[in-house]
Amino acid sequence: MINMHEWVESVLASSKRLAIPIMTHPGVDIIGKTIKDVVTNGQTHFEVLKAVNDRYPTAAATTVMDLTVEAEAFGAYVSFSEHEIPTVKGSIFKDHAGIEAFIIPSLTEKRLPQYLEASRLAATNIDKPVFSGCIGPFSLAGRLFDMTEIMTACYLEPETVHLLLRKCTDFLKTWCAALKATGTSGIIMAEPAAGLLDNDFCLEFSSKYIAEITSKVQDNHFLLILHNCGNTGHCTDAMLQSGAAGLHFGNVIDMPTALKQCPAKTLVLGNLDPARLFKSATPSEMYAMTLELLTATAAYPNFILSSGCDIPPGTPLANIDAFFNALDDFNDHKKT
Repeated sequence: MINMHEWVESVLASSKRLAIPIMTHPGVDIIGKTIKDVVTNGQTHFEVLKAVNDRYPTAAATTVMDLTVEAEAFGAYVSFSEHEIPTVKGSIFKDHAGIEAFIIPSLTEKRLPQYLEASRLAATNIDKPVFSGCIGPFSLAGRLFDMTEIMTACYLEPETVHLLLRKCTDFLKTWCAALKATGTSGIIMAEPAAGLLDNDFCLEFSSKYIAEITSKVQDNHFLLILHNCGNTGHCTDAMLQSGAAGLHFGNVIDMPTALKQCPAKTLVLGNLDPARLFKSATPSEMYAMTLELLTATAAYPNFILSSGCDIPPGTPLANIDAFFNALDDFNDHKKT
């Protein structure tokens, strides 16, 4: 078992910049599988993850960022595609009474066991920290209640939103504890919907619930990294109130500004555009923008280079190569 407190200290003390892109989908092309294979089969999920980490020198491995698996366990309808990430269709809750009557699902529902298996295999067979993925409470609630409806309800029916968040959080406590029990070193919790909220509402409807999860699972051997790609800088303070050991930012934020807002002991990850750069840029553009971000953040030892979100299916491997070439060149230049 990796001591993650010591791992964080080694990151902060390192003279080299490290990289942890959220990257599993590129492994689909490497081993010749489909996205549907990955999100429905724990063995395939692991094989894709291992293929990526055998090819690239990531400082940690990350499982798929799938924001449908928990919602599906609650009863949401999920649409699958061979080559695109799954999507939730419709909502399952309409009112306070329906939420109140709902029984929180067990961890045997739908694809949850496959994701536990992927984490177990990764933790057992990959010799570096492995971060499992899970959704955040407000983002899960939005998928179950409908995002437009829940945004309105935050103002007009806050007690209904809090009731749903209580059930989501109680489920996520159990889910995160089960992921921890597989032997992984932490969780990257995706809470993008919280970026739609102002700082006060983000604290009330997201971070205070995440803080409960953090206090339950985070310790010297297990970290929670909070991802919010909707934050433009307006709710960074609320993210910090979650107690997460690390914050992961999307490409919409100015990374040096975000680093100034974060304590020196908090890991800060981000934030190269997954679609515009990783998937759509030329390798030379990818290299240049990676080097630019590394240079802009060079003064912050707590910064870890990453993508702004999950690197999408169909991303050219040449662009990922360029990302790591820029990292190598930056680190080599720092030595001279």
